[in-house]
Formats: sequence, structure tokens, C-alpha cells
Amino acid sequence: MTASSKATITLTVNHQAHRLEVEHPWTLLHVLRDLLDLTGTKRGCDRAECGACTVLLDGVPVYACQMLALQVGGRAVVTIEGLGDVQHLDPLQQAFLDNDGAQCGYCTPGFVLSAKALLDQNPDPTELEIRRALSGNLCRCNAYGRIIESVKAAAQLLSEAQPRP
Repeated sequence: MTASSKATITLTVNHQAHRLEVEHPWTLLHVLRDLLDLTGTKRGCDRAECGACTVLLDGVPVYACQMLALQVGGRAVVTIEGLGDVQHLDPLQQAFLDNDGAQCGYCTPGFVLSAKALLDQNPDPTELEIRRALSGNLCRCNAYGRIIESVKAAAQLLSEAQPRP
């Protein structure tokens, strides 16, 4: 690669700013996993078909395998690592654990982030709305029933945590 094929971007990932030198063809997935060591975002199909690489870009679920790093400069990215940690799980992560929504776990980060975007916009979704919001994610273990129950449980947890008027 020549020097002209590189660019410097500022990227906010999980509320932390990063100034990175990136190659023009690099994807957001490559930057997250290989430069920032955020391996919760999974490489699956590399064709925007499985959802394993789903992250939130300005609050909207996107496939990191299909976004060029140059496209996301100056924008906010949230990965699964940005939701919570082992000591302080996000209610959605806790609901996935409690309801066995993560069978092998490979697809789980993508499902959790797609569900997060849904619950941020609609805290009380119907099952059909949950199914639609998760339709871009595939689970090879076929744990869909438990995944949907996990999202329903998270919605309930979040509802109970809201202050009542």
C-alpha cells in the first residue's frame, strides 16, 4: 500500500475517542477486532447476511463487515463491550443469561445490540416487533425462542427499573 491509501480518522467507540490511521479498504469490523482488540464483534459471513458483526452506529444497528472505516469517522460506535462488564451487566445482557438466550454465544453480541436498538426506541415491543428487529441476525443453534424470551424479559426488567410517576 502506498502512503496515499491511508487516512487518519477519529472514531468514538464505547464512549472513548480513538485517532486511527486506516487503509482505505479496511472495514469497521477489521478496525474493531484487529486494531482495537474488541473481539466481541464477530466475523461471520463477511457479506451482511448473518448479523454476527452487528454494532450500533449512532444508535442504529449496522453490519460492521460492510461499513468502511472511513465511513464512520467522527461517529459513535457501540460494541457489546460497551454495554456492560462482568461486574455490571446491562439488563439486556442479564436477560440473555437468565433466559439462556445465548446457546453457543457466537451470534449473541449481534442479537443483543439489535435488541438494544429496539428497546431504546420502543421499550415495550410486541413479539412481532422483536422478531422484525432481530430479523437481520441468524442463530445457527436455533435458539430463537430463548432469544425472543430474553428480549421480552429485558423489556420487563427495564420497565420495572423506570421511575413511576
